[in-house]
Amino acid sequence: MSWFNKKTEMNEEELNEEKIKVNDKRRFDENGERINIEVEEEPEVKTKSPEVSRLESELEAAQSRYQVAEAKLVDVQKRFDEAKSNLERETAEMRTRLTRTLEQRARQGQFDFLATLLPVLDNLNLAIEHAQTDSSLENLLAGVKGTARSFEQALMSVGVQPVPAVGTKFDPEKHEAVDMVEVDPELDEVVSAEYSRGYTFGEQLLRPARVQVGRAASQKAGN
Repeated sequence: MSWFNKKTEMNEEELNEEKIKVNDKRRFDENGERINIEVEEEPEVKTKSPEVSRLESELEAAQSRYQVAEAKLVDVQKRFDEAKSNLERETAEMRTRLTRTLEQRARQGQFDFLATLLPVLDNLNLAIEHAQTDSSLENLLAGVKGTARSFEQALMSVGVQPVPAVGTKFDPEKHEAVDMVEVDPELDEVVSAEYSRGYTFGEQLLRPARVQVGRAASQKAGN
């Protein structure tokens, strides 16, 4: 063996001895007695149990579902607000159209009624003109009657109807008894005369008819 090889082998032995010394954890005092040194243990790595892992997974899944549900709720609320706003706008527009339609109908009704009154005015002017040229009572009466008929026709054209009176049973809902007259028993509580005509408009009473009512002699004596 050459000198170089011996030298190399010696160096390797020295290195090995040095490693042994470094790895040797033993300690000795000055008398050569061994000193016990507590070796620090490496911290124990805690591992999760399957139950904890399962619960954590379920928690993550629940949080994910909650986020999805919250997003859906926000979207539903947004669409609800939009639908409500559209409905309110449509309702306002419908109310405006309905009001405009009712106003137009009211104006048209007024127009039609005024148009029916024009012939009444014509007949009245005609009666006055005839009275100026012919002062006879017959002509004046005929003109007044014609005017009254045309005015009644105008009222009837818009739904006004006269209340039946003479010859009908007294109805306190439609008749106003002004006075009474003694009559035969079969004519008891029958309207015998009309002082002013009553009128209805549809189902509403514009005014009652002012009438005279028959009262049987026996009924009158009983009171």
